[in-house]
Amino acid sequence: MPTDIRTIKRPSSPNTYLMAPDGYCENAEPDAGSPLFDVSAEVLFGAVLEHIEEQSNWTIAETDRNHCHVDLVAATKLLKFKDDVTIDTLVAENMPGKSRMAIYSRSRVGYHDLGANKKRVNKLVQAIEDKLGNSA
Repeated sequence: MPTDIRTIKRPSSPNTYLMAPDGYCENAEPDAGSPLFDVSAEVLFGAVLEHIEEQSNWTIAETDRNHCHVDLVAATKLLKFKDDVTIDTLVAENMPGKSRMAIYSRSRVGYHDLGANKKRVNKLVQAIEDKLGNSA
């Protein structure tokens, strides 16, 4: 079953990172807002899937192309810990032709993640910005 970022309840442990547009999550406060992209949500989702396929240590667990949603498992490079990542690409509210992402990255084990989830999300966003040209 896909993870619904809009209704997640984050644990008290500091081993998650959430980037989302204002008001997207009902029960969780994002760590950061999401950048605006000057492409449709479908084009953004295609770039996200392309980036995921380029990562040797990421495996798609579930994809819903109709809703521009993907759940994946990212294995850490050194110790091969498995972390879960959920990505939604969204039409930017009141901005035709523009889009945003909501990304929730969380560790399966351990209390602290030493910033691994934040780093993963920021690297993903940077890679997508580079792939599409800069965000809007």
